[in-house]
Amino acid sequence: MSDEPATFKPALILHGGAGNIQRAKLPPDLYAKHHASLQSYLRSTYTLLKEGASALDAAVHAVSLMEDDELFNCGRGSVFTTAGTIEMEASIMVATVQDPDQNRPGEMKKAAAVMNVRNVRHPIQLARESLLRTGYTPDGKTKKDGGSMHPQLAGPHVETLAREWGLEFKPDEWFWTQRRWDEHRRGLEGKEEPISLSQGTVGCVCLDQWGNLAVATSTGGKTNKLPGRIGDTPTLGAGFWADAWDVTFPGPEAASPVIPNSKVGAVSATPRCTGNLATSTMASVQEFCGNLGDSLRSCLAPRSQPESPDPPAYSSRSSSPRASVVVQVSGKSCCMRGSTCARKAIAISGTGDGDAFLRLAAAHSVASLSRLQNYSLTEAVKFVAGSNGALQRSAGPRWGVTGEGEGGFIGIELDEEHSTRSTGRLEKLRRGNVVCDYNCGGMWRAWVEPGQNGKDVERIMVFREKYE
Repeated sequence: MSDEPATFKPALILHGGAGNIQRAKLPPDLYAKHHASLQSYLRSTYTLLKEGASALDAAVHAVSLMEDDELFNCGRGSVFTTAGTIEMEASIMVATVQDPDQNRPGEMKKAAAVMNVRNVRHPIQLARESLLRTGYTPDGKTKKDGGSMHPQLAGPHVETLAREWGLEFKPDEWFWTQRRWDEHRRGLEGKEEPISLSQGTVGCVCLDQWGNLAVATSTGGKTNKLPGRIGDTPTLGAGFWADAWDVTFPGPEAASPVIPNSKVGAVSATPRCTGNLATSTMASVQEFCGNLGDSLRSCLAPRSQPESPDPPAYSSRSSSPRASVVVQVSGKSCCMRGSTCARKAIAISGTGDGDAFLRLAAAHSVASLSRLQNYSLTEAVKFVAGSNGALQRSAGPRWGVTGEGEGGFIGIELDEEHSTRSTGRLEKLRRGNVVCDYNCGGMWRAWVEPGQNGKDVERIMVFREKYE
């Protein structure tokens, strides 16, 4: 918890896997179990956030609960490899709209992931410890300068660290479930699945009261994967991402730049960058972002965009006006008079066919569209993971046949705006936008959104329409 006054309304969204989930193969009792679990974990995590928990702790809490639930493909419910073993993966990543502060846990180290993990009860807690622990010197001693641990650790080596850090271990029998074993055997024999089981990564994205975002993901991987296979869940930029950056919204009165101080309500008496420097910097950044964005779109864009019958990506608010490019000089943001400066942050978690997410660096592609082309997170997620999006197109003629390219994203987008339009004073506005979209049969997801009269409303879904 923090002693600072709360300035943001907490928000969160969970996912419990995605893929070829068919209504005809999802019996009511199995749906009811998933619904009850997701609702319970949503309420528990949201309560923590409202009581002042950090986004990092809340996200890890939610995923830890799912790792103990054999309904989901993570922890105790993990799928088997072709060798009949279980190898788990997990990751954590953080971002914030606040000024960097080394005293806020995990913020400076950004991300950590673990893979090929066996017998650790909660791989997500192992990822969290890896994020928070300091690094080591070549002789095995702890660094005194708080240097970062490696962002990715694997296999027996990270399990040794887990024991040193006091994390809980369970025997092989604890992870064995009849449902996953039967699925494993049917897969080896080439038999069709009789019911729609939850596949892919589980995850949670949280926004806390102080403008911090965290994304936590965990998975058992793909059913009957080869031993040693590493998926998108522990791969930065493939199955998860979190980031923050400065943007400007030029206004009609834009003139000479103003440099915001770190304290709210104050501006620099002496601008740090001249008008010419700001103009040339903006022009060069615009050109760079435009060229890079064009290249990104050419790689991801389809040859044609047929009309889609699917509804648009979910967003908890209407789309926002697009910002201009980022302007930074000497580590400071240059806010033009008569314009609006904003600190933007996003966090996303993906689920589905991890190999396709890896090939496209899917999570980072979403973030790049948002950061470099000023797409809203809703637009960026739909472009990559929505119907006829980049993931679907990457499967080519195999789409709908092998499961390749199937999946979706959840996420939260946050803007902290500083208006200098009239008086030069900084005024904070708080906004958090919950987003999700997918291209396949269904995606288990749960979130809280604002309802009428300011009351929170819970949403638990698997299809685009209600399950009946």
